[in-house]
Amino acid sequence: MDFIKGMDISMLKELEDLGVAYYTAQRVKKDCLDILKEYDVNAIRLRIWNHPYDVEMNPYGGGTNDYNTTRDLAKRVVEKGMDFFLDFHYSDFWADPGKQIPPKSWVNMGWEELGEAVYQYTYETINNLKKENLMPNMVQIGNEITNGLLWPIGKLSNVENMAHLLNAGIQATKDVSKEIKIMLHLDDGGNNALYRRWFDSILPYELDFDVIGLSYYPFWHGTLEDLSYNLNDISKTYNKDVIVAETAYGFTTKEYGSEAAIFSDELAEKVPYEVSPEGQAHFMNDLMKVIKEVGGERGLGFFYWEPGWVPTPKSFWASEIGKEYIKDDCSGENAWANLALFDFEGVALPALEAIRKFNG
Repeated sequence: MDFIKGMDISMLKELEDLGVAYYTAQRVKKDCLDILKEYDVNAIRLRIWNHPYDVEMNPYGGGTNDYNTTRDLAKRVVEKGMDFFLDFHYSDFWADPGKQIPPKSWVNMGWEELGEAVYQYTYETINNLKKENLMPNMVQIGNEITNGLLWPIGKLSNVENMAHLLNAGIQATKDVSKEIKIMLHLDDGGNNALYRRWFDSILPYELDFDVIGLSYYPFWHGTLEDLSYNLNDISKTYNKDVIVAETAYGFTTKEYGSEAAIFSDELAEKVPYEVSPEGQAHFMNDLMKVIKEVGGERGLGFFYWEPGWVPTPKSFWASEIGKEYIKDDCSGENAWANLALFDFEGVALPALEAIRKFNG
Protein backbone atom coordinates (compact mmCIF):
# COMPACT_ATOMS: atom_id res chain seq x y z
CA MET A 1 0.00 0.00 0.00
CA ASP A 2 1.25 3.48 -0.86
CA PHE A 3 1.86 5.90 2.01
CA ILE A 4 -1.54 7.46 2.66
CA LYS A 5 -1.61 11.21 2.09
CA GLY A 6 -5.19 11.76 3.06
CA MET A 7 -7.68 14.54 3.71
CA ASP A 8 -11.03 14.67 5.49
CA ILE A 9 -13.14 17.02 3.35
CA SER A 10 -16.57 16.13 4.69
CA MET A 11 -17.57 19.83 4.71
CA LEU A 12 -16.86 20.25 0.99
CA LYS A 13 -20.40 20.08 -0.43
CA GLU A 14 -21.71 22.61 2.08
CA LEU A 15 -18.78 24.95 1.44
CA GLU A 16 -19.24 24.75 -2.31
CA ASP A 17 -22.96 25.40 -1.93
CA LEU A 18 -22.05 28.54 0.04
CA GLY A 19 -19.86 29.75 -2.83
CA VAL A 20 -16.35 28.80 -1.75
CA ALA A 21 -13.83 28.50 -4.58
CA TYR A 22 -10.39 26.87 -4.54
CA TYR A 23 -7.18 27.86 -6.31
CA THR A 24 -3.77 26.37 -6.94
CA ALA A 25 -0.72 28.17 -5.59
CA GLN A 26 -0.55 29.87 -9.00
CA ARG A 27 -4.14 31.13 -8.39
CA VAL A 28 -5.75 28.92 -11.02
CA LYS A 29 -9.33 28.14 -10.01
CA LYS A 30 -10.08 24.40 -9.94
CA ASP A 31 -12.19 21.76 -8.25
CA CYS A 32 -10.87 21.20 -4.73
CA LEU A 33 -10.38 17.48 -5.34
CA ASP A 34 -8.41 18.16 -8.52
CA ILE A 35 -6.10 20.49 -6.62
CA LEU A 36 -5.60 17.97 -3.82
CA LYS A 37 -4.83 15.23 -6.32
CA GLU A 38 -2.25 17.45 -8.02
CA TYR A 39 -0.55 17.70 -4.62
CA ASP A 40 -0.34 13.89 -4.38
CA VAL A 41 -3.30 13.41 -2.04
CA ASN A 42 -4.43 9.83 -2.63
CA ALA A 43 -7.18 9.19 -0.07
CA ILE A 44 -10.25 10.98 1.26
CA ARG A 45 -11.99 10.31 4.59
CA LEU A 46 -15.70 11.10 4.86
CA ARG A 47 -17.82 11.07 8.00
CA ILE A 48 -21.40 9.82 8.05
CA TRP A 49 -24.20 10.73 10.45
CA ASN A 50 -27.41 8.74 10.73
CA HIS A 51 -30.00 11.52 10.50
CA PRO A 52 -28.59 15.06 11.02
CA TYR A 53 -32.00 16.76 11.00
CA ASP A 54 -34.71 17.64 13.48
CA VAL A 55 -38.26 16.27 13.21
CA GLU A 56 -39.11 18.96 10.64
CA MET A 57 -36.04 18.05 8.54
CA ASN A 58 -34.12 21.20 9.45
CA PRO A 59 -30.41 20.32 9.15
CA TYR A 60 -28.04 20.38 12.12
CA GLY A 61 -25.23 21.84 9.96
CA GLY A 62 -21.55 21.00 10.04
CA GLY A 63 -21.75 19.58 6.53
CA THR A 64 -25.06 17.71 6.98
CA ASN A 65 -23.22 14.46 6.32
CA ASP A 66 -26.11 12.04 5.86
CA TYR A 67 -25.96 9.06 3.50
CA ASN A 68 -26.79 11.07 0.39
CA THR A 69 -24.16 13.75 1.06
CA THR A 70 -21.52 11.14 1.84
CA ARG A 71 -22.43 9.09 -1.23
CA ASP A 72 -22.25 12.12 -3.53
CA LEU A 73 -18.83 13.12 -2.20
CA ALA A 74 -17.64 9.50 -2.42
CA LYS A 75 -18.62 9.39 -6.10
CA ARG A 76 -16.38 12.35 -6.79
CA VAL A 77 -13.54 10.81 -4.79
CA VAL A 78 -13.73 7.48 -6.62
CA GLU A 79 -14.01 9.19 -10.01
CA LYS A 80 -10.71 10.96 -9.25
CA GLY A 81 -9.05 7.61 -8.57
CA MET A 82 -8.58 8.25 -4.87
CA ASP A 83 -9.18 5.79 -2.03
CA PHE A 84 -12.28 6.32 0.08
CA PHE A 85 -12.31 5.87 3.87
CA LEU A 86 -15.68 5.88 5.68
CA ASP A 87 -16.02 7.24 9.24
CA PHE A 88 -19.14 6.02 11.08
CA HIS A 89 -20.03 8.35 13.96
CA TYR A 90 -23.08 6.26 14.98
CA SER A 91 -24.82 9.46 15.89
CA ASP A 92 -27.09 12.01 14.25
CA PHE A 93 -24.40 14.67 14.73
CA TRP A 94 -20.85 15.16 16.05
CA ALA A 95 -19.37 12.30 18.06
CA ASP A 96 -16.09 12.74 19.96
CA PRO A 97 -14.63 11.95 23.41
CA GLY A 98 -16.98 14.47 25.05
CA LYS A 99 -20.21 13.30 23.41
CA GLN A 100 -21.45 10.07 21.89
CA ILE A 101 -25.18 10.67 21.50
CA PRO A 102 -27.16 7.71 20.11
CA PRO A 103 -29.24 8.44 17.01
CA LYS A 104 -32.74 9.62 17.90
CA SER A 105 -34.28 6.43 16.53
CA TRP A 106 -32.04 4.29 18.79
CA VAL A 107 -32.35 6.08 22.13
CA ASN A 108 -34.72 3.64 23.88
CA MET A 109 -32.92 0.48 22.87
CA GLY A 110 -31.26 -1.98 25.22
CA TRP A 111 -27.76 -3.31 24.57
CA GLU A 112 -28.87 -6.28 22.46
CA GLU A 113 -31.25 -4.27 20.30
CA LEU A 114 -28.65 -1.51 19.99
CA GLY A 115 -26.11 -4.03 18.74
CA GLU A 116 -28.60 -5.20 16.11
CA ALA A 117 -29.19 -1.58 15.07
CA VAL A 118 -25.45 -1.00 14.67
CA TYR A 119 -25.16 -4.15 12.60
CA GLN A 120 -28.09 -3.36 10.31
CA TYR A 121 -27.15 0.28 9.79
CA THR A 122 -23.51 -0.54 9.08
CA TYR A 123 -24.37 -3.41 6.73
CA GLU A 124 -27.02 -1.47 4.80
CA THR A 125 -24.82 1.61 4.43
CA ILE A 126 -21.79 -0.26 3.11
CA ASN A 127 -23.87 -2.60 0.98
CA ASN A 128 -25.69 0.35 -0.62
CA LEU A 129 -22.34 1.96 -1.38
CA LYS A 130 -21.13 -1.33 -2.83
CA LYS A 131 -24.13 -1.42 -5.19
CA GLU A 132 -23.05 1.99 -6.49
CA ASN A 133 -19.42 0.85 -6.93
CA LEU A 134 -18.35 3.04 -4.01
CA MET A 135 -16.86 0.40 -1.73
CA PRO A 136 -14.73 2.05 0.96
CA ASN A 137 -11.14 0.90 1.33
CA MET A 138 -11.33 1.29 5.10
CA VAL A 139 -14.13 1.77 7.62
CA GLN A 140 -13.98 3.39 11.04
CA ILE A 141 -16.25 1.78 13.62
CA GLY A 142 -16.98 4.91 15.65
CA ASN A 143 -15.29 8.28 15.83
CA GLU A 144 -12.82 9.15 18.61
CA ILE A 145 -14.23 6.42 20.84
CA THR A 146 -11.75 7.08 23.65
CA ASN A 147 -14.61 7.03 26.16
CA GLY A 148 -16.76 4.56 24.26
CA LEU A 149 -19.67 5.05 21.86
CA LEU A 150 -23.47 5.18 21.98
CA TRP A 151 -23.65 6.38 25.57
CA PRO A 152 -24.59 5.36 28.18
CA ILE A 153 -24.80 1.70 27.12
CA GLY A 154 -21.50 1.70 25.20
CA LYS A 155 -19.38 3.77 27.59
CA LEU A 156 -15.82 2.60 28.17
CA SER A 157 -16.75 1.86 31.79
CA ASN A 158 -19.17 -0.74 30.37
CA VAL A 159 -16.40 -2.33 28.34
CA GLU A 160 -18.29 -5.55 27.59
CA ASN A 161 -21.16 -3.55 26.11
CA MET A 162 -18.74 -1.35 24.19
CA ALA A 163 -17.01 -4.41 22.73
CA HIS A 164 -20.39 -5.89 21.79
CA LEU A 165 -21.33 -2.76 19.84
CA LEU A 166 -17.95 -2.52 18.16
CA ASN A 167 -18.11 -6.16 17.18
CA ALA A 168 -21.54 -5.59 15.62
CA GLY A 169 -20.09 -2.90 13.34
CA ILE A 170 -17.02 -4.99 12.55
CA GLN A 171 -19.08 -8.08 11.69
CA ALA A 172 -21.45 -6.09 9.49
CA THR A 173 -18.53 -4.66 7.55
CA LYS A 174 -16.95 -8.06 7.04
CA ASP A 175 -20.29 -9.55 5.98
CA VAL A 176 -20.35 -7.08 3.10
CA SER A 177 -16.70 -7.55 2.21
CA LYS A 178 -13.75 -9.16 3.94
CA GLU A 179 -11.47 -6.92 1.87
CA ILE A 180 -12.34 -3.73 3.77
CA LYS A 181 -9.82 -2.75 6.43
CA ILE A 182 -11.30 -1.83 9.81
CA MET A 183 -10.07 0.97 12.06
CA LEU A 184 -10.68 1.74 15.72
CA HIS A 185 -10.03 5.43 16.37
CA LEU A 186 -9.17 7.31 19.58
CA ASP A 187 -8.07 10.89 20.21
CA ASP A 188 -5.05 12.21 22.22
CA GLY A 189 -2.48 10.53 20.01
CA GLY A 190 0.53 11.39 22.17
CA ASN A 191 -0.90 9.69 25.27
CA ASN A 192 0.61 6.21 25.33
CA ALA A 193 -0.80 5.32 28.76
CA LEU A 194 -4.32 6.00 27.49
CA TYR A 195 -3.84 3.78 24.45
CA ARG A 196 -2.36 0.97 26.52
CA ARG A 197 -5.28 1.07 28.97
CA TRP A 198 -7.90 1.20 26.21
CA PHE A 199 -6.57 -1.56 24.00
CA ASP A 200 -5.67 -3.77 26.95
CA SER A 201 -9.30 -3.46 28.10
CA ILE A 202 -10.65 -4.86 24.81
CA LEU A 203 -8.10 -7.66 24.37
CA PRO A 204 -10.33 -10.30 26.05
CA TYR A 205 -13.04 -9.67 23.44
CA GLU A 206 -10.80 -10.51 20.46
CA LEU A 207 -12.18 -7.81 18.17
CA ASP A 208 -11.20 -8.44 14.55
CA PHE A 209 -9.81 -5.09 13.40
CA ASP A 210 -6.79 -4.06 11.35
CA VAL A 211 -5.75 -0.50 12.14
CA ILE A 212 -5.42 1.78 15.16
CA GLY A 213 -6.33 5.35 14.26
CA LEU A 214 -5.15 8.32 16.31
CA SER A 215 -6.17 11.96 16.35
CA TYR A 216 -3.07 14.10 16.79
CA TYR A 217 -3.31 17.87 17.03
CA PRO A 218 0.10 19.11 18.25
CA PHE A 219 -1.39 21.95 20.31
CA TRP A 220 -3.59 19.50 22.27
CA HIS A 221 -1.98 16.06 22.15
CA GLY A 222 1.66 16.33 23.16
CA THR A 223 4.87 16.50 21.19
CA LEU A 224 5.82 14.69 18.02
CA GLU A 225 8.19 12.66 20.20
CA ASP A 226 5.18 11.58 22.28
CA LEU A 227 3.33 10.62 19.12
CA SER A 228 6.32 8.70 17.74
CA TYR A 229 6.71 6.70 20.94
CA ASN A 230 3.01 5.86 21.01
CA LEU A 231 2.84 4.85 17.34
CA ASN A 232 5.82 2.54 17.70
CA ASP A 233 4.70 1.06 21.01
CA ILE A 234 1.09 0.29 20.14
CA SER A 235 1.82 -1.03 16.65
CA LYS A 236 4.31 -3.49 18.12
CA THR A 237 2.33 -4.35 21.26
CA TYR A 238 -0.98 -5.02 19.51
CA ASN A 239 0.44 -6.11 16.12
CA LYS A 240 -1.60 -3.49 14.23
CA ASP A 241 -0.97 -0.91 11.56
CA VAL A 242 -1.38 2.68 12.71
CA ILE A 243 -2.64 5.83 11.03
CA VAL A 244 -2.99 9.44 12.13
CA ALA A 245 -6.69 9.69 11.35
CA GLU A 246 -6.90 13.43 12.10
CA THR A 247 -4.34 16.20 12.29
CA ALA A 248 -3.92 19.93 11.59
CA TYR A 249 -1.67 22.88 12.35
CA GLY A 250 -2.36 26.57 11.78
CA PHE A 251 -0.72 28.85 9.22
CA THR A 252 -1.75 31.95 11.21
CA THR A 253 -3.46 32.85 14.47
CA LYS A 254 -5.41 35.62 12.79
CA GLU A 255 -9.18 35.36 12.86
CA TYR A 256 -11.54 35.87 9.97
CA GLY A 257 -14.45 38.09 10.88
CA SER A 258 -15.67 38.55 14.42
CA GLU A 259 -15.76 34.93 15.58
CA ALA A 260 -12.94 33.45 17.64
CA ALA A 261 -10.70 31.05 15.75
CA ILE A 262 -9.79 27.61 17.08
CA PHE A 263 -6.04 28.15 16.58
CA SER A 264 -5.02 30.96 18.90
CA ASP A 265 -1.79 32.55 20.15
CA GLU A 266 -2.24 30.58 23.37
CA LEU A 267 -2.33 27.26 21.51
CA ALA A 268 0.51 28.27 19.20
CA GLU A 269 2.79 28.71 22.22
CA LYS A 270 2.50 24.98 22.91
CA VAL A 271 4.00 23.97 19.57
CA PRO A 272 7.66 24.43 18.52
CA TYR A 273 6.80 25.57 15.00
CA GLU A 274 6.61 29.02 13.51
CA VAL A 275 3.06 30.24 13.01
CA SER A 276 3.19 30.86 9.27
CA PRO A 277 2.49 29.00 6.03
CA GLU A 278 6.11 27.82 6.11
CA GLY A 279 5.76 26.68 9.73
CA GLN A 280 2.67 24.69 8.81
CA ALA A 281 4.61 23.03 5.97
CA HIS A 282 7.51 22.27 8.34
CA PHE A 283 5.14 20.59 10.80
CA MET A 284 3.58 18.44 8.10
CA ASN A 285 6.97 17.32 6.83
CA ASP A 286 8.07 16.32 10.35
CA LEU A 287 4.76 14.55 11.03
CA MET A 288 5.06 12.50 7.85
CA LYS A 289 8.61 11.50 8.83
CA VAL A 290 7.41 10.31 12.23
CA ILE A 291 4.69 8.17 10.67
CA LYS A 292 6.94 6.80 7.94
CA GLU A 293 9.58 5.78 10.49
CA VAL A 294 7.25 3.61 12.58
CA GLY A 295 8.88 0.19 13.00
CA GLY A 296 7.95 -2.69 10.73
CA GLU A 297 6.50 -0.29 8.13
CA ARG A 298 3.37 -0.13 10.30
CA GLY A 299 2.78 3.61 9.81
CA LEU A 300 0.22 3.82 7.01
CA GLY A 301 -0.06 7.59 6.68
CA PHE A 302 -2.34 10.45 7.78
CA PHE A 303 -5.56 12.37 7.18
CA TYR A 304 -5.55 16.15 7.48
CA TRP A 305 -8.83 17.29 8.99
CA GLU A 306 -10.94 19.70 6.92
CA PRO A 307 -8.18 21.35 4.85
CA GLY A 308 -10.77 23.11 2.70
CA TRP A 309 -12.79 24.85 5.43
CA VAL A 310 -12.22 28.26 3.82
CA PRO A 311 -14.08 31.25 5.34
CA THR A 312 -17.58 31.87 4.10
CA PRO A 313 -20.71 33.33 5.70
CA LYS A 314 -22.99 30.77 7.36
CA SER A 315 -20.41 28.00 7.58
CA PHE A 316 -20.79 26.88 11.19
CA TRP A 317 -19.91 23.83 13.26
CA ALA A 318 -23.63 23.63 13.93
CA SER A 319 -26.85 25.44 13.12
CA GLU A 320 -28.89 26.83 16.01
CA ILE A 321 -30.92 23.63 15.90
CA GLY A 322 -27.75 21.55 15.86
CA LYS A 323 -26.30 23.40 18.84
CA GLU A 324 -29.48 22.80 20.79
CA TYR A 325 -29.42 19.11 19.89
CA ILE A 326 -25.88 18.50 21.17
CA LYS A 327 -26.20 20.99 24.07
CA ASP A 328 -23.07 22.81 22.93
CA ASP A 329 -22.73 26.48 22.00
CA CYS A 330 -20.15 25.70 19.31
CA SER A 331 -20.89 28.78 17.21
CA GLY A 332 -17.54 29.52 15.61
CA GLU A 333 -18.30 30.77 12.12
CA ASN A 334 -15.11 30.12 10.12
CA ALA A 335 -13.43 28.93 13.34
CA TRP A 336 -11.30 26.32 11.53
CA ALA A 337 -10.17 28.66 8.76
CA ASN A 338 -6.68 29.33 10.12
CA LEU A 339 -6.01 25.58 10.32
CA ALA A 340 -6.92 24.85 6.69
CA LEU A 341 -4.49 24.06 3.86
CA PHE A 342 -5.94 26.87 1.77
CA ASP A 343 -5.64 30.50 2.84
CA PHE A 344 -8.57 32.79 3.58
CA GLU A 345 -9.00 33.38 -0.17
CA GLY A 346 -8.95 29.68 -1.03
CA VAL A 347 -5.38 29.58 -2.38
CA ALA A 348 -3.31 26.43 -1.77
CA LEU A 349 -0.70 26.82 0.97
CA PRO A 350 2.92 25.56 0.98
CA ALA A 351 2.02 22.61 3.25
CA LEU A 352 0.37 20.99 0.24
CA GLU A 353 3.63 21.26 -1.68
CA ALA A 354 5.43 19.65 1.29
CA ILE A 355 2.94 16.78 1.10
CA ARG A 356 3.58 16.37 -2.63
CA LYS A 357 7.34 16.32 -2.18
CA PHE A 358 7.41 13.85 0.69
CA ASN A 359 8.63 10.41 -0.30
CA GLY A 360 9.88 9.20 3.07
